[in-house]
Amino acid sequence: MREPFLWVEYRVASKLEYLGECCLVITVGEALIRCLEKEGVELVFGYPGGAILPVYDALYNAKKIKHVLVRHEQGAVHAANGYARATGRVGVCFATSGPGATNLVSGIATAYMDSIPVVLFTGQVPTSQVGTDAFQEVDITGITMPITKHNFLVKEPATVPAVVKKAFYLARSGRPGPVLIDLPRDVSSAVIRFSYPEKVELKGYKPTYRGHPTQIAQAAKLIAKANRPVILAGGGVVSSGATPELVKLAETIAAPVACTLMGLGGFPGDHPFFLGMAGLHGTRYANLAITNADLLIGLGVRFADRVTGSPARFAPHAQIIHVDIDPAEIGKNVKPYLPIVGDVKQVLEALLPQVVKREGGEWLETIAGYKRDFPLTYNREEGFKPQYVIERLSSLTGGESIVVTDVGQHQMWVAQYYCFKYPRTLVTSGGLGCMGYGLPAAIGVKLGRPEKQVLLVSGDGSFQMMMPELGTLVEQGLDVKIFILNNRRLGMVRQLQEFYCDKRYSAVDFGFCPDFAALAGVYGIAGYTVETAAQFDGVVEDALAREGPVLVNCLIDPGENVLPMVLAGRGLDEAVS
Repeated sequence: MREPFLWVEYRVASKLEYLGECCLVITVGEALIRCLEKEGVELVFGYPGGAILPVYDALYNAKKIKHVLVRHEQGAVHAANGYARATGRVGVCFATSGPGATNLVSGIATAYMDSIPVVLFTGQVPTSQVGTDAFQEVDITGITMPITKHNFLVKEPATVPAVVKKAFYLARSGRPGPVLIDLPRDVSSAVIRFSYPEKVELKGYKPTYRGHPTQIAQAAKLIAKANRPVILAGGGVVSSGATPELVKLAETIAAPVACTLMGLGGFPGDHPFFLGMAGLHGTRYANLAITNADLLIGLGVRFADRVTGSPARFAPHAQIIHVDIDPAEIGKNVKPYLPIVGDVKQVLEALLPQVVKREGGEWLETIAGYKRDFPLTYNREEGFKPQYVIERLSSLTGGESIVVTDVGQHQMWVAQYYCFKYPRTLVTSGGLGCMGYGLPAAIGVKLGRPEKQVLLVSGDGSFQMMMPELGTLVEQGLDVKIFILNNRRLGMVRQLQEFYCDKRYSAVDFGFCPDFAALAGVYGIAGYTVETAAQFDGVVEDALAREGPVLVNCLIDPGENVLPMVLAGRGLDEAVS
């Protein structure tokens, strides 16, 4: 009788009023909403269900928080991710127990791999039924332990405000990441005396923000001695807001700057020192610069396999300075000559007064030669090329839009051919490479940054994974321009089979692919189908000028590959192009 009793008590308690918040007696569900308000949360993405019903019932009377009903729980966490990426704030989402919670898993892993601050609340069966395989029960804290920064199964109602405070602190501090709070239904419907803590301290959790002064001084000495310095900027530059300091460092020491996928926008794409993206599909000149550098300064990077190629052949002549706020990342993939644990912005602030102004001279002339001899290029005469689509979008928007992508060939073409001039203008799934990310993430981006033009570039495979979120897009009245690079197949897998499977194309061609323009019309969205470059120019200008959402279905050359490409086991200087 415990659960029904608490539910009745909840219904009565929700009508009580007390003088002063310190004397407020409310349900945990109502307390949770107040906690979110205290954290400045204005937007929650979610999908309700029985186990989280007390929270949604409390949300009914919320005045300061808008709830966005998605069409799938994975859409909720991707939307929260996009919101966090675009705004720099913590994204929030709700889901119920069982399948609601497990539908979040890919999105949680995406946020974890890319260091995105998201707080997730899941409903759970009553505490008396935990561990009994009750209806819609899963051990979501056990499932998500490896892919969350931390998670909580709350069994004591009175602890909920303190747990929420800890969750937001963990999500946004140090290396950001997702935090999950699992709320049994009897806990969320219980009555507590509400009080929200002003501070939080966690024993054993003390992120290091300021780099060690001796290490920073040593870095300045290494920079002074270097003849061929290169900076590799990662997602940590973006999340720490270190773009101004990075630009100043590059200009002071005359060092060209390459970016990881997550770092694009962290250094202006129109700056003469910009090398483009490094790695497996990076520019030849970025990869050659890294290969021939005598000093590589890695800022907020993981040195993941998609960046390094063969670790044994990565930056073979360089002393490596690695700056990262997460000490676990330093030395994990590439052994640095000089490690510095700290926030990238704060480390650069301390480093800049110690570095000496220098001229680039011969090294910058060499870089200019790389750019001249190995430019990004494609055959403009044969078929409707995806690279052309991205070039035109970049030109027509002037790099002022926020671009969201899914995962696949289109993602790499965006990274190569769109000029990202500002941080937080590329929103994509990097570490996990999660197809289906794009559409819900674009919804979160537009809700977080309504004043910005938002473009979604997707592939036909990725788009089909989450296309029901078109309903959310329309329901919210969001002006998002969607461009589908449609080659009627799983393009990146097909490319891998071309190189690694002797062109044995297995299970990559769609026997049926919907008419995306017609599908858009069903949702009340303006839809276009484009088959030639000549058609595209007129359509894209009309699409960008039109108010409201637009979908442009681009029937691109199905055999086009993403090049350059560094094959497995090769060095960055051995790319196929």
